[in-house]
Amino acid sequence: MSLSEEIIARDKDLVSPAIYRYTNIVFDRGEGVYLYDVEGKRYLDFVAGIATMNVGHSHPKVVAAVQEQVAKLMHAACHVGYMEPYVELLEYVRSFMPGKLKHGKGILMNSGSEAVETAVKLARFVTNRPMIIAFMGAFHGRSMGALSMTASSSAYRAHLSGLLAGVQHIPYPYPYRCDFPASSPEECGQASLHLIERALQTVVPPADLAAILVEPIAGEGGYIVPPDNFLSGLREICDRTGALLIADEVQSGLGRAGKFLASEYWDVEPDIVALGKAIGGGLPLSATIARRELMDAWPPGAHGTTFGGNPVACKSGVTSLRITMEEGLMEHAVEMGDYLQNQFLEAQKTLPIIGEVRGKGLMQAVELVNEDGSPASELIKPIIKEIGDDGVVMTKCGSSSLRIAPPLIITKEQMAEGIEVILKALQRHQW
Repeated sequence: MSLSEEIIARDKDLVSPAIYRYTNIVFDRGEGVYLYDVEGKRYLDFVAGIATMNVGHSHPKVVAAVQEQVAKLMHAACHVGYMEPYVELLEYVRSFMPGKLKHGKGILMNSGSEAVETAVKLARFVTNRPMIIAFMGAFHGRSMGALSMTASSSAYRAHLSGLLAGVQHIPYPYPYRCDFPASSPEECGQASLHLIERALQTVVPPADLAAILVEPIAGEGGYIVPPDNFLSGLREICDRTGALLIADEVQSGLGRAGKFLASEYWDVEPDIVALGKAIGGGLPLSATIARRELMDAWPPGAHGTTFGGNPVACKSGVTSLRITMEEGLMEHAVEMGDYLQNQFLEAQKTLPIIGEVRGKGLMQAVELVNEDGSPASELIKPIIKEIGDDGVVMTKCGSSSLRIAPPLIITKEQMAEGIEVILKALQRHQW
């Protein structure tokens, strides 16, 4: 029995099967854009800890900052006193926020789910309204509150009837597979907006609508880029009804999609933003940022956390973000994303298993289809495992899309290496 097989056997004896694994790789260490298993085999990382390790694994500056902070102060709890790393991180994040959010306030938590729940809790408190509009296909987390807004798989909700009440789901505009008759992406977006208007007439009284919660680019639902009229339409509905617009930028924010916030692509300013994943530089951390007057309406003790804003996570996060911004990694993500799209669009000419290539920056998806055009849902997981066996680690999004989200530091040569492995796997499965 190999060391990997031994560890996997121990894991299966100890860990709940609720934790699904895309590969059978046992990771030992990471360096830059590569991961290594316990036998020393190297893998190109096209996952980045699920869109988290923006500056790669074990970046020397991040490692040094963490080591220095660990030796100084590991934990004291934000409710007990003040800590400069907490302030430093929020100052840096806020400096890149658009519009009124540049003068807003924030609160630090531990995970994306917590950031979303914090945003929804704040919206309900300050508006004194009960209802939230979210979207089918959305993923906002798996804790009971965030799961109430999540609608990317019914499996997540199995046997759970006690979810948060007052959430109404509307189809997210998915131009490639629009739920409505539509001849263009804009018509698909308008149809989704129309359903919100119908909901406001039938099931969600406008005076009861606290917020619309949306992923500017749908993450787990398939890295779906919405039509250009969609987010601006949501902004208009919120302005008209007095509701708040919450942008879940946990996966799409902080440079992953090529801008600090993905919502900037459509010049839409949210009232509240949920951030996570890359914000901790690989350590557990998240943030909820809101307009100053919204956060100031929350009285002391209305929300809190033991570990949120941990000084080590904050140092790791601010160091990673500084590298991202100072080394131009957002612009590099756009360049690499364009290169990747062009490579797969060219391959699509001879590989019709590739149904659509979409995304922004290094938040890219390659949707796989059957011969009749239906999602290749039965193929996606076996293909991902094959790609992993061939040296590239990746996951899926949506029912049949390869999710490509490598560290933002990836070079063109490394990207080409990964694309070649993926295309060889797709050739083996081409119908």
